[in-house]
Amino acid sequence: MKVVILCGGKGTRMREETEYRPKPLVNIGGKPIIWHIMKIYSYFGFNDFILCLGYKGEMIKQYFMGMYWKNNDFTINTSNNNLEYHYLEKEEWNITMVDTGSDTLTGGRIKKIKDYIKEDKFMLTYGDGLSNVNINMLIQHHNKKERLATLTGVHPTSPFGILKIENGIVTSFSEKPVLKDLINGGFMVLNKEIFNYFPENDCPFEKDPLKNLCKTNELAVYEHNGFWTSIDTFKDVQRVNKLCESGDTPWKVWI
Repeated sequence: MKVVILCGGKGTRMREETEYRPKPLVNIGGKPIIWHIMKIYSYFGFNDFILCLGYKGEMIKQYFMGMYWKNNDFTINTSNNNLEYHYLEKEEWNITMVDTGSDTLTGGRIKKIKDYIKEDKFMLTYGDGLSNVNINMLIQHHNKKERLATLTGVHPTSPFGILKIENGIVTSFSEKPVLKDLINGGFMVLNKEIFNYFPENDCPFEKDPLKNLCKTNELAVYEHNGFWTSIDTFKDVQRVNKLCESGDTPWKVWI
């Protein structure tokens, strides 16, 4: 089963970083976000990836073309260009990189990789979300529900403190609590028939396709109560890097 990752957005809310590189190449603990996401899937045995490239997509191509020497210490003999690697960090990934346009919306990007999907099902996620979701259990849930699409529902953390009030008096204050509502956390499993739900014009995947799936009762949700975070702003980059510095990295299921 292939894993499709949306990597083409401009990341305008992270301009401090994305002015110089695409969001998936922003470093978290010394490695790009996209590397962390692919390591999650690889841990569960999924190593066949399709990257939907857009903004500064050539930099993502360059990263993977040189990932082997970037991630390892080596000695080079300049007379014959032979490399001697001192330890090997080797990923056995098959990566298809598709230029889906710099201004294309998420729905249009997914449509452009349709011809690369040969199997009945594929997985899809965003290039800025990290989680310790159990991919195998997600797939089992999708198969059990027998719907065309399953997304991972996660409980977001409020960016603000929440007040409880009685008769104009604050009775309690919760600092950035976890909310009861679910949001789309990515990490989706989709049947190939989902392409029939895309309109001819470009659109966000979260608009017409997902809404049309809801109307036909074809969208399931896998509720994940573990770790999940979106890296959407520069503050998010700083926050997740602090987790790495402290050793608190629950999305690193491969360790």
